[in-house]
Amino acid sequence: MIYARVTDFFSIDLGTIIPTLLNTLIMFLVLKHFFFKPVNAVLDKRKAEVQKTYDDADKANREAEEYKAEYTQKLSGAKEESAKIIDIATKRANSRSDEIITEAKAEAKHIVANAHSEIEKEKKIAVNEIKDEITGMVFDVAGKVVNKELNTDDNEKLIEEFIENVGEL
Repeated sequence: MIYARVTDFFSIDLGTIIPTLLNTLIMFLVLKHFFFKPVNAVLDKRKAEVQKTYDDADKANREAEEYKAEYTQKLSGAKEESAKIIDIATKRANSRSDEIITEAKAEAKHIVANAHSEIEKEKKIAVNEIKDEITGMVFDVAGKVVNKELNTDDNEKLIEEFIENVGEL
């Protein structure tokens, strides 16, 4: 009795199948009309929102890439400009250094020339003073010679006196 017939499990009654199929069809049409359209509209709206989010993300990504390219370009331009500024400043510093050295050399030459001319002046003054003193001593000796008649001893004495006076000078 364990074995049952297949027909016992599946009995088809046309009186109930047709109304059941009709009820199912009506239910399907009602559900389609009232639920499928709104659900599909919600799904389409959600799909559009997701697509808009993706589009916005792509747009933001493109803008970020553009900003990155612009930033990279500006950064390389800034590096080039800073290198130019450093080069110009270095050239100016070297030029100014050369000017200062040239001015210092010219001033040193001027100082040396002034020192040489000052030494020459002092030398001429000293020579003139010596000449004046020698001339004075010669006049003194000559005056003594003229006032006195000289013999050999007096002559030697005057020469020695002259040499001593020259030594003191």
